[in-house]
Amino acid sequence: MLSRFIDEIPRRSVSVVVGALGSFRVVIVTGARQAGKTTLVRQVLGDQGTLQRLDDEVVLQAARADPATFASYGPLPRAIDEVQRGGDALVRAIKAIVDIDVTPGQFLLDGSADFLTVPTLSESLAGRAAFIELWPFSQGEIDGAADGFLDVVLNVPEQLRSDPPSPLQMADYIARLCAGGFPEAVRLDGPARSRWFANYVRTVTQRDITELTGARKADQLPRLLRLLAARTAGELVVTSVHDAAGLGSRSTTEDYIGFLGMTYLVHQLPAWSRNLSAKAKRHPKVYVTDTGLAAHLLGKQPASLSRPQDPARGPLMETFVVNELRKQQGWLDSEVALHHLRDRDGAEVDVVIEASDGRIVGIEVKASATVTLADFRWLAWLRDKLGDQFVAGVVLFTGERPLAFGDRLTAAPISALWRSVPSRV
Repeated sequence: MLSRFIDEIPRRSVSVVVGALGSFRVVIVTGARQAGKTTLVRQVLGDQGTLQRLDDEVVLQAARADPATFASYGPLPRAIDEVQRGGDALVRAIKAIVDIDVTPGQFLLDGSADFLTVPTLSESLAGRAAFIELWPFSQGEIDGAADGFLDVVLNVPEQLRSDPPSPLQMADYIARLCAGGFPEAVRLDGPARSRWFANYVRTVTQRDITELTGARKADQLPRLLRLLAARTAGELVVTSVHDAAGLGSRSTTEDYIGFLGMTYLVHQLPAWSRNLSAKAKRHPKVYVTDTGLAAHLLGKQPASLSRPQDPARGPLMETFVVNELRKQQGWLDSEVALHHLRDRDGAEVDVVIEASDGRIVGIEVKASATVTLADFRWLAWLRDKLGDQFVAGVVLFTGERPLAFGDRLTAAPISALWRSVPSRV
């Protein structure tokens, strides 16, 4: 699938980071380990600035021994890789520098943990820093395609109906799903990919989380991650997870779920409501951040997922779609929020996309090559409740051609996520 050299694939977040460096004193790029943060930083820096990597033990010791001198070293912008390993003293040293000099673009920091939730960091750099999340490769980055779905569906949704047929079939989607987007994993297959994911889980849970949190039951984290993988695209009911995890207290289970989120192994989609129903549920949905990792945790290969009766296929396909939307959310020009909708009477919409001006798009995901009017039931319900604020309802499926299903309702191939091209491009 990956025909280009990994380091040569341009990341769409490069322009976002460059723009932020022009406005903020500090730019902090966070994301899962091995998502490509260091490569992104190098693409942004080019032959300018300074890059110091705290994964290098000698460099790390220098940063901890004299953080003020370390933070002052080298030409701007000063890039520090895996900055969370330097601890609070290093972050405070950076704060002291940028409080004296308010020039934008002084520091480009990256880390494999959510900077604002790391328990060992008390300094947030609030008011001084821009925070940017980097996800594993999008399908558009892998293919050199447009990644334009969010832009199109919010601004010119009727364009989806005239998109060309998709060349992809179910087997192609399953292959992409099992590969995921981690740069190293995408170029591997079979046993080599499985070994990579096994080592990845071991590194993040046994080293990174333990180092950042002092978790005393870190050996239980892989099991907890597998339990969440079994629930990917489902509501996160902590009581159910706790009963299966065997972590002692419920608070420990909650903390450890938080640690998996802090290191970008899982993420959540909050519930959405505008009081459409007084019975709306409030549980978030949980997703594994990468479907290749999720398939590995569930012991799934393309052959097993190709069977229509495999219960993991639907949730993994929804996870695939939601993860692509989250990636596009990060570089969209305007702010959008992603939620899900479910009420106790059965109304359910997989993804509710809400623009900052109140426009709404509903998304349903179907791991099938056929779509019927029944698949639009709750999208039509949402349209009728919201009126003009409802922009579009889209069922994403594995079929070949986009199809119109009535007023603002469209079925589109899942590949429209990355193959749709905004009209202004």
